[in-house]
Amino acid sequence: MQPLSPAGAPLWRSPITSPAALWLMVALTLLFAAMRALGLLGPHPLRWMLPLGFTAMMLAPWILLSAAGRRQIGLTPPASRKAYPAAILCGATAALACFLIGLVLFGHGADHWYVSIADNYRATLDTSHFSVPTPYLIFTAPALLFSPIGEEIFFRGMLQRSLEQSFSTRASTIIECAAFGLIHMCHHGLALDATGLTMRPLPGALWFILMFSTALLFATIRRRSGSLYPAMAAHATFNAVMNAVIFAFLWR
Repeated sequence: MQPLSPAGAPLWRSPITSPAALWLMVALTLLFAAMRALGLLGPHPLRWMLPLGFTAMMLAPWILLSAAGRRQIGLTPPASRKAYPAAILCGATAALACFLIGLVLFGHGADHWYVSIADNYRATLDTSHFSVPTPYLIFTAPALLFSPIGEEIFFRGMLQRSLEQSFSTRASTIIECAAFGLIHMCHHGLALDATGLTMRPLPGALWFILMFSTALLFATIRRRSGSLYPAMAAHATFNAVMNAVIFAFLWR
């Protein structure tokens, strides 16, 4: 990875050796995964854990990293503003591809990953007395802010950079994309009901592959642009388009 700050510039706010930094990132990954699982699969009073996790991801660089470290993970403007239109197009294409693949394989059934996300929206808020545009705005507004910023900062930024202290860029990217895919199985593939934790093996595995591939797309945008900001734009566009097709075609 090309350094984004002068050689020898400290990455961490406090002195942390590479092995210790990696274990810290592993611990934070498990913590954020637990918060997402509780926020999505746990009882309704714990729904606040999901936005809290995103907020913690957003704040982590300012708590843990030096100014040079924040530049190293990609919190710096891209080399060219031309990166943004391409990133937005990639995000929209990825969201539409996920929708169409699920539609071809599973129709409007419960095995379609976007149907699971729609069901999660209904479990979060009673929308029966709203017209469709209202819940779209309610659920899309935070999806344009919290997860694109928080997840890109943590996965494509902090986790990626920490892994690169011990592994190659390719291996680091594969690991962080796999972590991104696994954590998103809380949205589809894993479910918690009266019988305990259950799993949809085939659609869950396909959803993991799609989320891994989407993360790989965001990682490529971040690497080529030299900045996290175009990756955030791609991620926000993915969420906006995903919600658009959910409320246009799957919302009952």
